[in-house]
Amino acid sequence: MAMNPYVTYSPTNDTVFVISLPQTIKFGFGVSKEVGYEAKRLGLKRVLLVVGKKLVESKLFEDVRQSLENEGVAVEINTRVRVEPEDEELIEAYREIKDKDLDGFVALGGGSTIDTAKVLNLLHTYPRPIEDYINRPVGKGIIPPGPLKPLIAIPTTAGTGSEATSVAILDVKQIKVKTGISNQYMRPTVALIDPFTTLSLPPMVTASSGLDVLNHAIESFTSRPYTSKPALKNPGERPVYSGATPLGDMLARQAIEWVHKYLRRAFGDPYDLEARYYMMLGASIAGVGFGHVGVHIPHSMAYPIAGMVRNYYPQDYEFGYPIAPHGISTAIPAAYAFRYIASYNHAKFKEVVRILTGKEVENVREVGESLFEYYIKLLEDLHVPTNLRDIGFTSADLDSLVEGTLKQQRLLAQSPKTITKKDLEKIFLDAIS
Repeated sequence: MAMNPYVTYSPTNDTVFVISLPQTIKFGFGVSKEVGYEAKRLGLKRVLLVVGKKLVESKLFEDVRQSLENEGVAVEINTRVRVEPEDEELIEAYREIKDKDLDGFVALGGGSTIDTAKVLNLLHTYPRPIEDYINRPVGKGIIPPGPLKPLIAIPTTAGTGSEATSVAILDVKQIKVKTGISNQYMRPTVALIDPFTTLSLPPMVTASSGLDVLNHAIESFTSRPYTSKPALKNPGERPVYSGATPLGDMLARQAIEWVHKYLRRAFGDPYDLEARYYMMLGASIAGVGFGHVGVHIPHSMAYPIAGMVRNYYPQDYEFGYPIAPHGISTAIPAAYAFRYIASYNHAKFKEVVRILTGKEVENVREVGESLFEYYIKLLEDLHVPTNLRDIGFTSADLDSLVEGTLKQQRLLAQSPKTITKKDLEKIFLDAIS
């Protein structure tokens, strides 16, 4: 009988994992219209509604604002949201609101919007230079002294799971690296998850956000177990990402199954309500899973990819600047990274292949190859590039990509294999060639 990595105890390893969730999670068609009720329940009088420039012109935005105002909540609006947020843009957005009298925040949009609201809430509640809060080694990783103001998150994409996580992702523009801010206080207070909000998503946004769900689920499922971490003297120092847990495994399995079954359907028919329902639910449970477990190599690689992209303008992301959307920038390296490390967590990757293909693959090498083939076919079906060369990278970028990935030690530490510079060089070269 194989040893269960979770059922272990010694004085030298950490035997505790922590799950922190929004105080309230509501899921269902039309639940976004309950935002006013939730704001009033929280005692909010004046909120900042963070919303993107396109979405502010929608009926959904008007419904959300009306719901708040009908409950006597005054609404300030900020549309300074950049898809794939940058530190400099976040600082400018904060300057616009720093003197406003606010007692809460509402985020209406995808992961970039929710992450923007998280950062604005943090800076408004405890003003400091943003680099003080950015994760080490890029920033100082300072933890705020206490809770933030209430934040109600209403996601409009089935992807990031940001409505359930304590992380905000951003680009540090000067050094062209994507990183994050993470602490237990960043998590939204209320998540209103309404599949109706995703019906207007264009195909490539549906594809990218859905790929992000798959990556979240597989990475968290195949992370090293939480019991592999050293014991802590101070519980307050326990990192947000614990490593794989039994609950995280359960959520990841279901999310993987739903993405496999419904992503192509949602991509092909935006009004397929069943597909939209289960993609939204899959994104949320994957967010709860990886929100306490963590992710590893593909996300680590995605950060410099997104930070360094120069000339990729994907369909449906017409913002006037090049962008490697988060789901795409994680999914391309995922195909190559999973193939490379599958043998280091054979049982888990074997189960992923079984869920995705229905096949029982025993051979260690074939597990990695099967998963690689599945990813490449999925990317092709979704009209997503299958290698980094197709989004503008060459072997001349190798050193910068590797160095940018090595800065993501918080994530790389979750990998089932201890990752070296040579490992990353091999994976990136495979993904570029």
